[in-house]
Amino acid sequence: MPPKTKAKPKHKAQMQAKVIALANQKGGVAKTTTTLNLAAAFAERGHRSLCVDMDPQGNLTMSQGIDPDSLEASMYDVLVHRRPISEVIVAREVDVACSSIDLAGAEIAMSTQIGRERSLERALDEVRGDYEFVLVDTPPSLGLLTINALTASHKVIVPVQCEYLSMRGLIQLQNTLSMVRDNLNPEVEIEGILPTLVDTRTVHAQEALEILEENFGDRVFASRIRKTVRFAEAPVRGMSVLKYEPDGKAAYAYRQLAKEVLANGKR
Repeated sequence: MPPKTKAKPKHKAQMQAKVIALANQKGGVAKTTTTLNLAAAFAERGHRSLCVDMDPQGNLTMSQGIDPDSLEASMYDVLVHRRPISEVIVAREVDVACSSIDLAGAEIAMSTQIGRERSLERALDEVRGDYEFVLVDTPPSLGLLTINALTASHKVIVPVQCEYLSMRGLIQLQNTLSMVRDNLNPEVEIEGILPTLVDTRTVHAQEALEILEENFGDRVFASRIRKTVRFAEAPVRGMSVLKYEPDGKAAYAYRQLAKEVLANGKR
């Protein structure tokens, strides 16, 4: 049976969601892993969070044990047909606004819409009072879906694999952010750059970390997300690594990241 969408919670006047996009046009840098596990770490600390899956691959959706093919509606319907986002939110370990492969056609379907870059921003208006944090997982591109995420967000976290070629993509992302600031969302800023898939045994990874810190200083999170097989195992069970191995090093790293984000960039 398809999963039931969650009942919309009552609005809480004291909450006004901080929207954070997880963005990097390079794939395989742990954007989805970070989106889910950071939300789970917030939840552990009592902060109500929503994950929005803006990637047509639907890995975030599947990471919570949800079959994209079983969904009656997804973020495609929210962006293209203006369906209320509450209708595609499924309650699991965290709340997830689900994606499906249909989202791959969203950019073409939205091409004639006026204000198409603000489709996600408008959709989130319905639930801003229900959450403290909205974390948006983006596809590995700088296309319209990512532009929507950046336009809707207050902050951007940039997961970066500690490799030279991965770090080069930061320049393109910064250029896109500058364009978004100039034309769509002057408030959006980089919350921090997150080193991921770190293998401290290699000289290359250590050199890459040094280059990151030399170029971006205190914008680099102190947290380090190290390589571990747990990140592959946990989604198979439909859960975050914090639930899968709560006392492990990976869970600890994301709890530390949550503390950094909650400290508003004070490192």
